[in-house]
Amino acid sequence: MALNIEIKAKCNDPVTIKEILKSHQADFKGVDHQIDTYFKVPNGRMKLREGNIETALIQYNRPNQAGPKKSDYVLYHPHPDSSLKQLLTQANGVLVVVDKLRSIYFIDNVKFHVDEVTDLGNFMEIEAIDSDGRLGEEKLMEQCQFYLNLLGIEENDLIENSYSDLLLQK
Repeated sequence: MALNIEIKAKCNDPVTIKEILKSHQADFKGVDHQIDTYFKVPNGRMKLREGNIETALIQYNRPNQAGPKKSDYVLYHPHPDSSLKQLLTQANGVLVVVDKLRSIYFIDNVKFHVDEVTDLGNFMEIEAIDSDGRLGEEKLMEQCQFYLNLLGIEENDLIENSYSDLLLQK
């Protein structure tokens, strides 16, 4: 399992966030139209992300809390034409579908998303990623705090839940 520390926040000014990232030489990967299908599972969360840049089956466990939160996850990269979605839908049922336009940036091991989520609005995410266990949770927390300050994210903009939870609450 890989480790990341993740922050999700409301984003009132996506243009400014993107400008700050660009001014700090963030590597812009592009804008990805992503459909995340969440499945009914007994433990954690499982979603199939279908996009032009990112496609993955992701199982993860993460607490619902505002601010930095630890996420343990497992990724599987299916072939785009596989029957995985049909198989998971028939076996587990669909919980909810999240449709979003995601602008993706990287600075070293830190990934940034600026999202426009259908029926929810604009958000941003910071994910400090430790893919091989060399950085550790403390370093990831420090990176998240640095970028929270750099991007001017206020505490009242932090979100506890996933987009799936927010859609289910509507």
